[in-house]
Amino acid sequence: MDSSISVDRIREAAETIDPVFLNSPQYVCEPLSARLGVTTVLKVECVNPIRSFKGRGADYLLHRLGGQAGGFVCASAGNFGQGMAYAARKRGDRLTVFAAVAASPLKVERMRALGADVVLEGADFDAAKAAAHEHARRTGAFYVEDGLKPEIAEGAGTIAVELGRLNQRQEQLDALFVPLGNGSLVNGIGTWVKHSYPDATRVIAVCAAGAPAMELSWRAGTPVSTETADTIADGIAVRVPVPEALTAMRATVDEVMLVTDEEILDWVARDAETALHPSCTCRMGVDDMSVVDPETMRVHGLDGLRVVDASVFPYVTNGNIYAPVMMVAEKAADLIRGDTPLRAANVDFYRRQGEHAERAPSR
Repeated sequence: MDSSISVDRIREAAETIDPVFLNSPQYVCEPLSARLGVTTVLKVECVNPIRSFKGRGADYLLHRLGGQAGGFVCASAGNFGQGMAYAARKRGDRLTVFAAVAASPLKVERMRALGADVVLEGADFDAAKAAAHEHARRTGAFYVEDGLKPEIAEGAGTIAVELGRLNQRQEQLDALFVPLGNGSLVNGIGTWVKHSYPDATRVIAVCAAGAPAMELSWRAGTPVSTETADTIADGIAVRVPVPEALTAMRATVDEVMLVTDEEILDWVARDAETALHPSCTCRMGVDDMSVVDPETMRVHGLDGLRVVDASVFPYVTNGNIYAPVMMVAEKAADLIRGDTPLRAANVDFYRRQGEHAERAPSR
């Protein structure tokens, strides 16, 4: 199978992907720019029906593949599954998604609401992926692996097409920092950047320190699996790399760096003036047990932090944590250090069998 990523198909994807996923906001983040001493642009990929960039690649993939007699099957931590479900429902295709038993309940609920048959199997994403592959072998469903199918990367590469408008206005991008999970996002973006601005813009892939398999593999030049993947950034919690994605990264990525969960949270505590997408279900009210004041949309205990997206409500959120342009209320119990009587039990998203409750400040 040809897993090469095509610049021409990225260009085509920018014209054919469902418009709800295209032309997402991109703006200079002044607080972060001030702290870092460089102009910093953020690309907001959560203002769409599934609250993530994954809809781009999923929609373009199904556009290219057409319908399959046995339907489709994939594995997902939640975001790619939602993208596939959205694209499959639009086309009337059947879809089965395998997710880990500990997958975010909100993401599982959203995949099912979008029409997918969701099967919870395995302790983590990679175990769910193995189960999805076996399901495809047994049933004849078309198996879709994120990180392997070039169309997924090409759809994600349209993000770079949009960012390229900054370069066209002579606002040169010196570096792009791109989350690294299975590799579709960074390889799609990197393919376009290295074609369009080969000497001007560096592509830096960013892994969670608690899930370093892709970073270890990139440095070793060969796939390196890890025993565990433990991070709040579940969408990039890869334990078993995709070899084809690593091969592509040799031409698309200049450097891979690690960030810890603490660093992600520290950004929110120090730099975020506004949370565009607090991806969680949280309690709103003025009492001591609430997270967000419904009148001012301020997050209790975090001075200057304001919620401006309706996605604090359960019926529009999907369980994403979107660093750094998001993520407020679901981690509020960790950020507030004992000066507000907020209990972690009131923050519904991302509880890990009581882990948050155990870390909640004592009263």
